[in-house]
Parts: sequence; structure tokens; C-alpha cells
Amino acid sequence: MKRVICLVVFFLGVSMAFAAGSASEENDSLFQYSTINGLLNGFYDGDLDFVTLAANGDLGLGTFNQMDGEMVALDGRFYQIRMDGIAYPVPPGQKTPFAVVTHFDVDQTAVLPGNLDYPGLQRELTRLSVNRNHFYAFRIQGCFTRITVRSVPAQSPPYRPLAEVVKEQAIFQYQDVAGTLVGFYTPDYMKGLNVPGYHLHFLNQDRTRGGHVLALQTGVGKIEIDEVSEIMMSLPHSQAFAAMELARDQGDELEQVEKQ
Repeated sequence: MKRVICLVVFFLGVSMAFAAGSASEENDSLFQYSTINGLLNGFYDGDLDFVTLAANGDLGLGTFNQMDGEMVALDGRFYQIRMDGIAYPVPPGQKTPFAVVTHFDVDQTAVLPGNLDYPGLQRELTRLSVNRNHFYAFRIQGCFTRITVRSVPAQSPPYRPLAEVVKEQAIFQYQDVAGTLVGFYTPDYMKGLNVPGYHLHFLNQDRTRGGHVLALQTGVGKIEIDEVSEIMMSLPHSQAFAAMELARDQGDELEQVEKQ
């Protein structure tokens, strides 16, 4: 019975709009603030507010100053998933130490196959996204047999590396839930700047819960893809960022953070 309800909710769900942008805009650019290596090294206090971020995209992901939870942007609305798993609307003046957004424009649509686990979903996205040297943004709407997501606790200075912070993460597991996956494929040559490969966050259908995706099993749904050929980066101006050594290969730490 729960799965039937999930299907009905998914197909009857109404998408919400927001003044920050429109998914119908022709805009093949991605906007990124700061770098993933900065976040891995404990740069948790950015100077970019969400008014500025929203002007650069209506779909995306990231986090918040003090590393206070996971961020999901969908249809121009921005949400903060804190350690209680609840999705809170983001005040415009709030700031981020790392975020990636785009004005989502659907270039390709495909059916979401059922019974895929997370690696299987990534293989399906790879099959659909043929140019491995371009970026891709994804909006994947549907029902999920199960999904496991996480959030992380707010930090206080002196900040610890992210690999230490995620050891205190809160994990949430949902079954037969309708919602949307939001995220990006980043080419391997961007290693150190962004998360190479796939990075997805989840927001449930009524936009009350979500988080960083760790595992899933797909049900019925739809994959929407936006191929992105341009990227714009904005870097923090703080002395804390200027003092960081960001050239070191941190692939092992990143894998630990993304999959833990």
C-alpha cells in the first residue's frame, strides 16, 4: 500500500516556483563558490550570501557557514537540512562556504529504471551523459524503494577537517518515499576544485526532509539532464582561505567524506 501511495504522490505532485530563476532559461553555465579542497581542510566560513547565490542558479547543492547541514536548491527554492533531518527554508542573508548551482534547462529526459542501487544509477547516468569532459546537472524525480541520506553538525572554531566532522553525521533512512535527487557530474580534471564524478542531494516530495545521498534503490521516475559547457567560479576573500594550502591531492579524504 505504501508504494501505491508513493506513486500517486509522485505523479500528482506540483512543482513549486521561486523568483530566483526559471528552469526554462537557456543558460548552459554552472556557478561554483569556493573549492572542495577548501571544505575538506575546514574552510567553513564563506562570504557569499544566498541572495547572490540564487541569482546564479535555481538548482544545486552545497552547505552553510559553520558546516551547518546540507543544502539543496530545487526550482529556485533553497533548503537547509540540519542534524534533525528536517529541510528548513534558507534566509536570504545566510552564507555558504561551498555551493554549486545552475539555471536548470532540460536538454534530455529519460525514464528512471527501477531497482537500481546508487552505483547502478550512476552507471545509468554515465550511459546518458556521453561527453565526459562536460559538466551535467541532474533533476531526478520519482519514488525510491529506499534511500539513505545524511547531514552533519554545525561546527565551532577551531574547525576540524571535514573527514573528522562526518564521523558525527546523522543518517536517515526512508522507504517508499517520493522526492527529487538534485546534483551534478563533474569531470575528473576538476579534482581539487569540485567533487569528481557524481554528487547528489535528496529532497522529499513535500520538501520537509532530505540530505546528502549515501545509498538508494530506485522505483518509478524520470531523469532530467542539463549538459553544462561553461563554469564560473567565485573564490572567498578571507584571510583564512588565503592561508590554506589547497594544491595537495586529497582524493582519499574526499572519498571518505562522500561515501561514509
